[in-house]
Amino acid sequence: MGTENRTCLTEFILLGLSSDQHTQVLLFGLFLVVYLLTVLGNLLIMVLLQLDSRLHTPMYFFLKNLSFVDLCFSTVIVPQMLFHLLAKKKAISFTRCSMQLAFFLLVGCTESSLLAVMSYDRYIAICKPLHYPTLMTQRICVQLVLGSWACGALVSVVDSTFTLHLPYMDQNVINHYFCEPPALLKLASEETYNAELAIFAMGVLILLGPVSLILFSYWNVISTVMGMKSREGRLKVFSTCGPHLIVVVLIYGSTIYTYMQPNTKKKNKWDKMVSVFYSVITSMLNPFIYSLRNKDVKEAFKKVFGR
Repeated sequence: MGTENRTCLTEFILLGLSSDQHTQVLLFGLFLVVYLLTVLGNLLIMVLLQLDSRLHTPMYFFLKNLSFVDLCFSTVIVPQMLFHLLAKKKAISFTRCSMQLAFFLLVGCTESSLLAVMSYDRYIAICKPLHYPTLMTQRICVQLVLGSWACGALVSVVDSTFTLHLPYMDQNVINHYFCEPPALLKLASEETYNAELAIFAMGVLILLGPVSLILFSYWNVISTVMGMKSREGRLKVFSTCGPHLIVVVLIYGSTIYTYMQPNTKKKNKWDKMVSVFYSVITSMLNPFIYSLRNKDVKEAFKKVFGR
């Protein structure tokens, strides 16, 4: 019965962020600039870290992978959103919606795991510097990145399966600008308890787990830094950790709000506003916060592109 219902529904209609035509044009311009900055920033980081041999270290290896994930993450969502902001009919086929949902979960959850890996890397480098060469070998770094993708794949398969297995018969209008599980669950024709439970369980694994590791790592980093005699060293670490924690709050705070609260059939205008932070904004901010403010990356830029 569920399979028959799903095949009857061929497309969804995405309401987007606004129904006002002038507002849509303004949003198109804004998000086009954001997307271009995201693509250029992340491509620049990937090129610089690849070309400069001095940056072939574990930390920059993780940063390069983060840039790749951010580039994929933004591309899964923003181009379609830009098209729908100018299109009269904001339709997306069931197949395309399913693919967008699966890939969004894959790269988004991979990023969540990767941020935790990066915080662990900084914890080892600052709190256990003598053990860093043995704990962060090239092989271990590759395994950590592959493990991040494996976690992303697991969550994507589970959340996608439970969400898309539900029947969607009567309603096909999604009060959102892209396909993600909480928005689709509001349209399901049957009880969504099992799907919500599965998504919550995956949220504990891919959201609460990484954010706990990140907070633990930064707490130990800050405690270690406070014991430093060098005032300049303390300021350098704090100037780095501060922006990182801002990104962590933006990503995990907005995602936890969306994925770990009880789902209701009521339309909440704040849901899609909050999702802008983790689906669009942070992919643009990450290159500037994690890489382009870094002295080594600035020197690599001058070396590659000249003064």
